[in-house]
Amino acid sequence: MTKLNPSHLFTINQSPHNSQNLLKHTHTHTHTLNFNLKLMATLVIMPQKWPSRLIASSLPKHRLNKSICASIKNNSKSEVRKEDIVIVGAGIAGLATAVALQRLGIGSLVVEQAESLRTGGTSLTFSKNGWKILDAIGVGTDLRPQFLQIQGIVMKSEDGRELRSFNFKDEDQTQEMRAVERRILLETLANQLPTNAISFSSKLKNIEITDNNETILKLEGDSHISAKIVIACDGIRSPVAKWMGFSEPRYVGYCAIRGLGSYPNGKQFDPKVTYIYGRGVRAAYVPVSPTKVYWFVCFNSPSPGPKITDPSILREEAVKLVKNWPKELLNVIESTPDDTIIRTPLVDRWLWPGLSPPPSKGNVVLVGDAWHPMTPNLGQGACCALEDAVVLAKKVAQSLKFGNLTVEDVFRSYADERWQRIFPLTVRANLAGGLLQMDNSAVCSFRNNILVPKLIRLGPMLEHTNFDFEPLNFDSV
Repeated sequence: MTKLNPSHLFTINQSPHNSQNLLKHTHTHTHTLNFNLKLMATLVIMPQKWPSRLIASSLPKHRLNKSICASIKNNSKSEVRKEDIVIVGAGIAGLATAVALQRLGIGSLVVEQAESLRTGGTSLTFSKNGWKILDAIGVGTDLRPQFLQIQGIVMKSEDGRELRSFNFKDEDQTQEMRAVERRILLETLANQLPTNAISFSSKLKNIEITDNNETILKLEGDSHISAKIVIACDGIRSPVAKWMGFSEPRYVGYCAIRGLGSYPNGKQFDPKVTYIYGRGVRAAYVPVSPTKVYWFVCFNSPSPGPKITDPSILREEAVKLVKNWPKELLNVIESTPDDTIIRTPLVDRWLWPGLSPPPSKGNVVLVGDAWHPMTPNLGQGACCALEDAVVLAKKVAQSLKFGNLTVEDVFRSYADERWQRIFPLTVRANLAGGLLQMDNSAVCSFRNNILVPKLIRLGPMLEHTNFDFEPLNFDSV
């Protein structure tokens, strides 16, 4: 059992002035680090009421630049680099976890296998639970003005007939929904961290746990990192989850082609999500900003099929699937730059109690899609990753403050709290998608003429966006 020893980790500056500001953290090491010393921040050590830890120094917030995209490498094959907390993966979950920890004065190192931030892809839709957390970790104010607020939803049949429409504020005055470009979100999160907090070109090859409970991360290139805590945010096909004994995520029977339509001169769209339902095929589009529109086409397929990356083929396939559908959808697809069109087989993992492994092993824990991949039918995959980040960061900070919990205790508490929310959402998202993807003519007729127009209510559709948590600051820890 590994005890969380505060004296070995971090000191948090609790002065009234610094509690009002975002604290920046840099690592100290007892051995020589082989990356550019110009990137190192000044280390400040101060006595505190909390047990002595390394202070999170107040570094000025920097903008994303070449220095953050440069790869920080350890070229010595014999040296073991020592870190307190290592986060595997610089995606949304990894960067959000690093920023959440930093808000509590706790530093971390993020290791990412790519040479720079993986900013490809389209956009993600965040409901009010996601925006609460983006505000809590200090990026909501930066993001919100860049993206349009979505005011409701419209549901249509493939022939363009409107089946039902809702305005969010009619049901919930606190509801907030916006689609956010993935690239901008990642860059905004990365900009909150010190320049040397992300180590690129650092692909994890293996994990070993030593006899004294040290976790050794072996990276390609034969560099090693010894970590007291490892937080794995390495995505749906997580090698760390596989190492823990999790099975591969299960293909759910349909794929999605997605893209980000571009209108450089602007185009007026109703600020709502427009859903269109067919037989075994459905589509949607939503304005992201005055010049961007996110869209997807989901279609049934008995197998994931071959990996296709040629955008011209993907665009042709998407248009073929919805060729007689409303012209506005087709126009958005045709207005999409090649580099934003992707095809994804949709998968999930049901965390059956007593059957699924726990999300931690020793000093290693899973966060986000690495633990609980879910289908996007409720728009909660990214939101739940953000929730994981703040819940885990808070529990780590609390354990450091009181010093009476082991790492394993912290991870068990995190797993117990998050499972109660994650498992039902995963199942509900899967069932909703299965219903919407049905191709039986009688079922589709029932959906279009009775279920959607007469039975669906907005309240239950938004219930999953309710998520409360304590503020992410020192006083609440």
